[in-house]
Amino acid sequence: MTRTGSCVCGQIAFSTTHNLRSVTACHCTQCRKATGNYVAATSAPRDAIAIDGSVTWFQSSPKARRGFCPTCGSNLFWDGPGANLSIMAGVLDQPTGLSMEGHIYCAQKGDWYEIADGTPQAPGADADMTTQVNT
Repeated sequence: MTRTGSCVCGQIAFSTTHNLRSVTACHCTQCRKATGNYVAATSAPRDAIAIDGSVTWFQSSPKARRGFCPTCGSNLFWDGPGANLSIMAGVLDQPTGLSMEGHIYCAQKGDWYEIADGTPQAPGADADMTTQVNT
């Protein structure tokens, strides 16, 4: 099955035929500041994602960078340690067939909302809910 997605203006599009990981929500301060809310993302192996267009990358920490559209500003990717590239779930074309697996960095979540979807919540990183591999 081919999954596709794009930014809001269509300048950047991507596709993958690889199975996508379930969606994980990250509530860390950096994700909230980068997007204005928490991030919901899936992932696939970096080499299994074809990207059309020129993504702008911002080195957001010593170990990770964020990819976005230079024209419309859509937040598209999170690229950190390991073989996978995280894809923001909201930029995927529907239907995705994905479901929420859980929430990470809940200790840093915004004080204006509650997490009430019944999925697991971790106060920080959780290796079972992400595909990060420390290299």
